[in-house]
Amino acid sequence: MNMNKKQLFARIGAVTSAITLVLAGSWYTVRHMEQTTSQVNSSASDGQIIILDAGHGGMDGGCTSANGDVEKDINLAILLNLRDMLQASGYTVLTTRDSDKSIHDEGIEGIANQKSSDMDNRLALFNSVQDAICISIHQNQFTDSQYNGAQMFYSESNSKNATLAQTLQNQFVNFLQPDNKREIKLCGKELFLCYYSKNPTVMAECGFLSNPEEASLLITEDYQQKVAFTIYSALIQYCAEASY
Repeated sequence: MNMNKKQLFARIGAVTSAITLVLAGSWYTVRHMEQTTSQVNSSASDGQIIILDAGHGGMDGGCTSANGDVEKDINLAILLNLRDMLQASGYTVLTTRDSDKSIHDEGIEGIANQKSSDMDNRLALFNSVQDAICISIHQNQFTDSQYNGAQMFYSESNSKNATLAQTLQNQFVNFLQPDNKREIKLCGKELFLCYYSKNPTVMAECGFLSNPEEASLLITEDYQQKVAFTIYSALIQYCAEASY
């Protein structure tokens, strides 16, 4: 085994060990882990820009659970946790929104026009930096409440998308949802942001708000941190592998 592979496995191993602690621990554990592993991951993070999108916002709440829990709030909570973790590890992070708002242009009237402007602005940010890694955070919903589990969506607009999506999907299975049998899925034009982004991009559906058990987890701060850390660990692994 050459030195490059040893370094790569050391980075991934450090993150994997930290995940075990985080999934059983508190936000303090996450913060402490970030401080102690940031140096290990520094060469992978140098110069890498990650763009995060919390789906929906403002007048657009997204889907809701049976108890009235709104998707936009869960998406934002996960994004804020993920942003802090990535920044603590040396990554440059841009966000489409960091509060409950639409990012449509001023002066736009009508909900449909505002939504269109909002999506155009999100896409513009995704495409504003060459080779940025883009993650759009969402929650799923279906008419049958039995379905649960995270699923990653990607397009063929970038050759790296499938690898990024599979890395994310694997981490959800390995560290958070061991019974998740879902496969990564190609998206169509209906997933505007994912489909038209030119950079490595994945839409991460983190769970089903239509499933009562999963919805009850997704609204808790503890589980939102775990979801954020699962995505974080996948990004660390993807960046480390891409650097060789």
